[in-house]
Amino acid sequence: MKNLFKLILLSGGSLLAGVLHAQPALPTPAFPNFETAAALAAACEQGLAQARADLKALEAHPADAGWLRAYDDAAARVEDLAYPLGFLAHVHPDKAMRAAAEACELKWQGFTSSAGQSQPLYRALRALPAGDAVDELLRRTSQDGLEDAGAGLPPAQRRVAKRLVDQLAALGQRFERNLRDQNLRVAYTEAELDGVPPALWKDAKRDTQGRVLLGVDYPSYNPVMQGAHSGAARERAWRAKVSEGGPPNLRLLAQITQLRKQYAAVFGQASYAHFNLRRNMAATPQQAEKFLAEVKAAVATGEQQDLAQLRQAKASHLGLPLAQVKLQRWDLPYYQEKLRRERHAVDQEAFRPYFPPQQSLEFVMRLVEQLMGVRYTRVPDVKLWHPEAQAWAVSDATTGQPLATLYVDLYPREGKYNHAAVWPLRGGALAHGAGGARAPVAALVVNFDRNGLSLDELETLLHEFGHAVHTNLSATRYVSQAGTSVKRDFVEAPSQMLEEWVYDQRVLAGFAQVCPACKPVPADLVAKAVAARDFGKGLLYARQHLYASYDLALYGPKPGDPMALWRRMEAATPMGHVPGTLFPAGFGHVATHYGANYYGYLWSLVLAFDLRTAFAGNLLDPAVGRRYRSVVLANGGQKPPQALLREFLGREPQPAAFFNYLKR
Repeated sequence: MKNLFKLILLSGGSLLAGVLHAQPALPTPAFPNFETAAALAAACEQGLAQARADLKALEAHPADAGWLRAYDDAAARVEDLAYPLGFLAHVHPDKAMRAAAEACELKWQGFTSSAGQSQPLYRALRALPAGDAVDELLRRTSQDGLEDAGAGLPPAQRRVAKRLVDQLAALGQRFERNLRDQNLRVAYTEAELDGVPPALWKDAKRDTQGRVLLGVDYPSYNPVMQGAHSGAARERAWRAKVSEGGPPNLRLLAQITQLRKQYAAVFGQASYAHFNLRRNMAATPQQAEKFLAEVKAAVATGEQQDLAQLRQAKASHLGLPLAQVKLQRWDLPYYQEKLRRERHAVDQEAFRPYFPPQQSLEFVMRLVEQLMGVRYTRVPDVKLWHPEAQAWAVSDATTGQPLATLYVDLYPREGKYNHAAVWPLRGGALAHGAGGARAPVAALVVNFDRNGLSLDELETLLHEFGHAVHTNLSATRYVSQAGTSVKRDFVEAPSQMLEEWVYDQRVLAGFAQVCPACKPVPADLVAKAVAARDFGKGLLYARQHLYASYDLALYGPKPGDPMALWRRMEAATPMGHVPGTLFPAGFGHVATHYGANYYGYLWSLVLAFDLRTAFAGNLLDPAVGRRYRSVVLANGGQKPPQALLREFLGREPQPAAFFNYLKR
């Protein structure tokens, strides 16, 4: 749930033509801009003063029928005052501005951890008169949120809980900063980059020896790992990537692990995993572990078969007897891509000319327009955090009603968040304040190659766009239940569901609507990609199983040292552990908002496969798309996930689609 007292989270037919529309104004307040870090800090203090006044007024509000609305108004004010400032810590090009935003985040954390223990609010929630199902769910989840913050504890334990949660926020922030600001570069000779597209490296910076310097951001890393014929080059890239964050982050993760265990103990829970999962669909670590065991059983044979094929491919490539060949972890992407090319004549790099980044964004927008009955219109001359950041207005296609704002930041740069994510900056609500609708805001942040997207990257874009539409197309009664304010092990399902769309030739044919000058991607290339995409799924899901199992074990009753635990668990896999590597140092999910929740990616994926069945083979069916919008997206968290799934599917959710896929 995302509300005032939660730690601020920054976790049939053709496509519609990309026609020009009248330029709308953004249906939301302007994004805050600051000339200096001092100005940001001043705005932070002003916002905190307003939030404290709001809290004081809410604490004095009688526990009557209007209390939930007053509570939600205060939560909405916190979003507007705090979320954009915290977001700047991840995207602003100026390091001083990022530092000021981080300092602001910690001040807001201090406010939210105190507010989350407010005794007047806790008493009011427990005393509220009965409401309908939506009101009751908000009351219950809000009460759960306060109890998770320590409101139900004796005073001494409340103080301990606040101290721990504030410490955890600061440590998580340092962990993320170490990854964002490390700016790792790997040096290669030009000979070592044989097989890597020259467009990636020919204009890159060089070191004093004339070697090419490339980062470990995905637009740089993936082409090296998939294309470089030099095993030594791939090994250096891989070792750099899997040791991001280094020893400092290992020390931070060890502290985070211990503090989370202490936090759970304050509440009488056996572990942090027990504490966290009791609010999820899975409910208990045992249920999550049972599910992961089923996944492992389904992929174990496929993993072994994938490894055997890759080892044989390496032996053939090197002209060596199989007995003399050892498959290394840095070999996997290279030989997977090599086999895809040999067996299916498909090369991910071959897609880049067909998918320019800006047009790819607009293509995804047109797809959502067709399916969900909305319209995206670029709004120029909006001052944002970077000159290349974009603003888009979202409106209803039928009525023209303004719905939401979407910000987009497409390209990598130093100091920017280096993966792909969506920040729900502002939750929407049908009625807010004086009675008007509140328009939501989402910020989509990715790091794409300016030369074009691979099909895998187009899939990533569509996945993240799924989070954006979950935020933007929410139509809930309360801000606190808007968009992605759902159970953690459901939040990925709406995004994972949409990944399938990039493999549909009829869907991809719509690219011509947004880019008439672009050459259409050949149908046979897409067909080959479809045939090739399932290769290596045994390895993929076995690795996801390891990540999820590690996360649960790390936050289990006996967490131990994070690196020692990882070394032991990875060593038990068929590929083993490579000494000297520090993967947990870069595993940001377990250090921050996904602690003990990483299993949710696989759990949600099962639900996503089931959601797709509603389209019955026609991924462009607007009737199903609009029903999906009105049932799943519009309801946000104001109905339990099980109820949303049941209503959309017309039956109880089933895992068969996912497990049948694993067995194919």
